Amino acid sequence: MTVYIGIDLHSNNSMVVVIDEKGKRLHERRLRNELPLIVEDLAPFRKRCSGVVVESTFNWYWLVDGLMEEGYDVHLANTAAIQKYCELKYSDDKTDARWLAEMLRVGVLKEGYIYPREGRALRDLLRKRSQLVQQKTAQMLSIQGLVSRSVGVSLSGNQVKTLTAWDLKELLPDPLVVQAVMSNLKVYRCLVKEVRELERAVLARAKRHPDFRSLLGVPGIGHVLGLTILLETGDINRFPGVGNYASYCRCVGSQRRSNGKKKGKGNTKSGNRYLAWAYVEAANYAIRFHPKIQRFYERKRRKTGRLVAIKTVAHKIARGCYHVLKNNVPFEVERAFA
Repeated sequence: MTVYIGIDLHSNNSMVVVIDEKGKRLHERRLRNELPLIVEDLAPFRKRCSGVVVESTFNWYWLVDGLMEEGYDVHLANTAAIQKYCELKYSDDKTDARWLAEMLRVGVLKEGYIYPREGRALRDLLRKRSQLVQQKTAQMLSIQGLVSRSVGVSLSGNQVKTLTAWDLKELLPDPLVVQAVMSNLKVYRCLVKEVRELERAVLARAKRHPDFRSLLGVPGIGHVLGLTILLETGDINRFPGVGNYASYCRCVGSQRRSNGKKKGKGNTKSGNRYLAWAYVEAANYAIRFHPKIQRFYERKRRKTGRLVAIKTVAHKIARGCYHVLKNNVPFEVERAFA
């Protein structure tokens, strides 16, 4: 008798539910998030197990990796795409775990991508860089806001970077404001140093990847954007076609239509936000430094506005990068922006 296992994963515990091939519940138990406990609990069902479904939460790495090492066929449920069971009057962790197993049993489970374990740390290190860059920008804006609020002077980013304690004492009359700005400035400079260290560490490892140099030949893509696209894309062969990849990069519009009429929007957040950011950044750089792409952008902007024009350029760059990674061919500007 075949069994299916659903695990509703939380921060400190997991609800395990086992059902048979007819959907009957055979076992359920709440366990602490300790791999040996979960493996021991599942042991009686291992030989009959068709698959284990784990909810894609922020802390799935340890559980998915551990179960795969034990020989289980693990599926990662895409929480943004799976259909919720909404007919129950009362639902809890048991019903959620059972529904995960049930979707696997009937073949309607929407799965997320299990990023290879060996490349996960490098990708997450680049994501950490993105987080620190956002914090660095927040410190810069805080400094500019404090100065502007106190003396009505607008400082550029380059001016802020060269500020000294003496400059602030001359500029700001209140020593408490000077202290506040100095604290922001110290944090900002510390973040700048850490961002550079992370970039060096990621770049040193990513240079060995054969596709990295190919991406650098795409207009608007430099080292950081190339690294982001390479690491966030993962295995390009997991995308059946270029349209699937463009959708994953959030470069495709989302809408619901019925009888030829627009009935609203779908899930606009579905996809990878890091790739969405990377391609929009690449588009902004491309229209500044590549004449043909700039002319294409201007024609589109006059018809649709700036936002749609930028997204269109990002879409074309994403489609081009798909072919660069998939077929190992150079990016052709003439073909992409004909």
